[in-house]
Amino acid sequence: MFPASRYSCQAHRCARLLHKIKTEHATPQLYTTLHRRPCSTVSTPRITTHYTIHPRDNDPRWEVYIIRNPLEVKPLIIMFVLQAPLNTPVTEDVFSILTEKYRIPVPILPGCCVLFHEDGSVKGIATNDVGIAKDGSPKEGIFERGMELHAKVTLFGEGCHGHLAKQLYNKFNLRENCEPQTYAIGLKELWMIDEKKWRPGRVEHSVGWPLDRNTYGGSFLYHLNEGEPLVALGFVVGLDYTNPYLSPFREFQRWKHHPFVAPTLEGGQRIAYGARALNEGGCQFSSLGLHVPEYAENLKNSWVWKELYAVRNIRPSFHNYFGLYGGMIYTGIFYWICRGKEPWTLKHCGTDANQLKPAKECTPIEYPKPDGKISFDLLSSVALSGTNHEGDQPPHLTLKDDSVPVARNLGIYDGPEQRFCPAGVYEYVPLDTGDGMRLQINAQNCVHCKTCDIKDPSQNINWVVPEGGGGPAYNGM
Repeated sequence: MFPASRYSCQAHRCARLLHKIKTEHATPQLYTTLHRRPCSTVSTPRITTHYTIHPRDNDPRWEVYIIRNPLEVKPLIIMFVLQAPLNTPVTEDVFSILTEKYRIPVPILPGCCVLFHEDGSVKGIATNDVGIAKDGSPKEGIFERGMELHAKVTLFGEGCHGHLAKQLYNKFNLRENCEPQTYAIGLKELWMIDEKKWRPGRVEHSVGWPLDRNTYGGSFLYHLNEGEPLVALGFVVGLDYTNPYLSPFREFQRWKHHPFVAPTLEGGQRIAYGARALNEGGCQFSSLGLHVPEYAENLKNSWVWKELYAVRNIRPSFHNYFGLYGGMIYTGIFYWICRGKEPWTLKHCGTDANQLKPAKECTPIEYPKPDGKISFDLLSSVALSGTNHEGDQPPHLTLKDDSVPVARNLGIYDGPEQRFCPAGVYEYVPLDTGDGMRLQINAQNCVHCKTCDIKDPSQNINWVVPEGGGGPAYNGM
């Protein structure tokens, strides 16, 4: 739950310092001619200004900025950094199936952009340019070109659905001949509760309500041992859900009112909020597709591989007529008892983006209004995430085609990005002319969860790295 942006900002500052040591940096000349590529339709308002959609090659404002200065480095490692404290040993572990009003206890059994050489191999990466205006032009006196970092070996460890990893998937067809990766969205809050209700080391998990039996997901509530009566609680929803009216954020807020959960929170104070996409599904691949045999062999002999292989069938086992209940029975037999040693591997149903049904085939979900004590509205939650982006920069939430949101997402699925985004980034608003709707992207709200990139049924949204250190500030999360 910690943002890579804070650490990438430090890395970027180091690259800029190296750049200044290597070469004199003159104040660039600014071209003010406004260059716009036409949108796909004349009537579609332009939303995306990012260079990944509108290339700079033919833009006169960028004529003096096309070339970057390269820097040769030793092995280059791009990592998603986690420094979470691990101070709380588990003393109690509770697992439950929730109905709307009751709890059924379940026993727990043991158990930037990538650079390429001419031959197609990876050369390294290029860090972000900084100082770009919202319309895509370089800012006078502020703009600095990113650095090219070249290396013989580049290791990508960005975490879930990484921006650079996506480029590698496309370049080398890494998603061919394998099961699609499936994901979930995890929403999390940090609460200060009444000390009398605090039980450090207690762990609670649940499945079931408020999700229906055909929607994969569940909850967690951890009593932390950090010297203060803190609990971390959250809700996870598999992104292969089918109803476009489902809102993971609102399901989370509704879950907190369950009679098994609410008493812990009553009288407490919510102090932090965040969200993140999560990899799901265990190990579904027959081959790692790696060119370093020693790495592949060591990974297959590690606890990581054994754990991922053992849980490979849990997620796909929920795709049956009985949904949650069938999946629980399968998991109880083949994981808790047999430890995932069955000689077969179940398959997923396809990509998460392809699972939504048209809105006309689904029933809208009526969510209760938040009470401001246990459940909260979206914008006050985003405020607790500490997210911030400099306003005058091209939005890092880009669209491949500006006409798709209204024509397809709104027309067929009733605009699901309004609901699956946990930060209120996407909203449909009336056109100034009053004769239609347009998509508005509130990129400053983005908490970098990347759910939109994964769940968009049109696969039209492409999340890219924002400028500088923008993003959430998940202190203590």
